[in-house]
Amino acid sequence: MSFQIEKIHHVAYRCKDAKETVEWYKKNLNMDFILAFAEDHVPSTKAFDPYMHVFLDAGNGNVLAFFEVPNQPEMGFDPNTPSWVQHLALKVKDRDELIVAKEHLENAGIDVIGVTNHGIFHSIYFFDPNGHRLELTYDDPTSEDKVSMITDAIKQDMLDEWSRTKRAPAHTQFLHSDELAEAREVAPVGE
Repeated sequence: MSFQIEKIHHVAYRCKDAKETVEWYKKNLNMDFILAFAEDHVPSTKAFDPYMHVFLDAGNGNVLAFFEVPNQPEMGFDPNTPSWVQHLALKVKDRDELIVAKEHLENAGIDVIGVTNHGIFHSIYFFDPNGHRLELTYDDPTSEDKVSMITDAIKQDMLDEWSRTKRAPAHTQFLHSDELAEAREVAPVGE
């Protein structure tokens, strides 16, 4: 290929209310409101569809953006996709910062799941006022060693096995061995 992706420029989601969304992200995730623009016509399609587009600083040059599009039907989510699947994961420095964030969110009345141990990182999960699932995570101190165990051959073998069987290959079960020990006792793999 003659081109290479440098990084994600921004990620955009729909929101119910642009002002409420900006204020929520500032208050709960300490994100700065860095840019806004609005038009009556969509620049790419030229369609008449008034919108407000807001941009938030997600750190290190990462940008999280939202569109409020009031002339469209009320926003919804794919009813066939579990709510835990589609989410945005944001990294924090370490466990101490994750715990501070969890306490801050809970004190603001936000339901938080976790801390969940993924073996190579640890996460909490919650929803923004638009119903988007968010994850805050930090890398486990042993993550580099564990990731190095998942070779290119293992990744490809797992992908091929999944493609054939649609069952979880066992190659990386060591990552969630602590987190899922109890669940695997109740419903062993394959049942």
